[in-house]
Amino acid sequence: MAPPNTDTYNFTSTPILLLKTKSTPHDGYEEFFSARGYHPIFVPVLEHRFNTPSLDEVKKLFVSGSLNPGPERKYGGLIFTSQRAVEGFARLVVGEIGVPIATEASRSLLLYTVGPATSRSLGTLRDSHLPYAEIHGSNAGNGENLAKFILEHYNSLYHTDNYDGHGDGHSDKPKPKPPLLFLVGEQRRDIIPKTLMSESLPDSQRITVHERVVYETAVMESFEEQFRSVVDAGRGYLRTHTDTDQKKVMWVVVFSPTGCDAMLRVLELGPSTTTSASSISDQGGRRRVFVATIGPTTRDYLRLKYGVQVDVCAQKPSQDGVGAGIEEFMLSKSRS
Repeated sequence: MAPPNTDTYNFTSTPILLLKTKSTPHDGYEEFFSARGYHPIFVPVLEHRFNTPSLDEVKKLFVSGSLNPGPERKYGGLIFTSQRAVEGFARLVVGEIGVPIATEASRSLLLYTVGPATSRSLGTLRDSHLPYAEIHGSNAGNGENLAKFILEHYNSLYHTDNYDGHGDGHSDKPKPKPPLLFLVGEQRRDIIPKTLMSESLPDSQRITVHERVVYETAVMESFEEQFRSVVDAGRGYLRTHTDTDQKKVMWVVVFSPTGCDAMLRVLELGPSTTTSASSISDQGGRRRVFVATIGPTTRDYLRLKYGVQVDVCAQKPSQDGVGAGIEEFMLSKSRS
């Protein structure tokens, strides 16, 4: 992919460089920041390759009836923490088996998810192919909170009081608790399976989680060149404004640790240059370029590996969370 032509970036408002692939048909970040006087530019960092054999195994669960309701159901629910996992699942699993098979499997099937973007994607899929499935955890915010929610919610379905009567209908034993299937990329945190299968939990509360890698992620070869081109255009925009115009700044929003080394080279940050994003400044010494992260994982990665302190870390992994962090930061900056 050829790098963007800097001449095409006629910035008339604050550049905000979003290091992610633009969602289609609508992207919440574009809509949010455009409505608030920013000029959003998407710079894709990652390319995703679906693991077809792995997704075929998931498809077999549907086709074989292993996800249909009943005592032989192999999994009681699926966990999604990324849009890519939902996309692969939608395209290569339910998209190929047809609505009737998916509909039957969706009866009492639980779908656990985290984050508004992934939840929206999963909701669209549920409405079209899995009408009886229930989506839970959309407001959890992160994997740790989602794991805690699952422990409470999933276990509540398998108490003695909720015994569904398989067998003679008189047993006081709880119905068997099937494992959960976690569809992941090859780069992921293990907080969810560790929490659900922790040895510190009583046996009755422990939830078995089977992970299946359904996509792989790599940095796009063109990312660094593309990012440098857009940053140069943004810096050109900043140079056209007077030193007294403190509102003319540029933001870089980082969504993943992947690609951070290339980003830091372009911004001239890191061990070989400086140790703070705050050092990016104009000729008058004032800060003009700022860095925000979507959450604490990427923030901590930049700090621990590169010694770089970002300016904003979103309290919620969403456009609203990033926007609120930036607004609070700029307000604080204007008062200093």
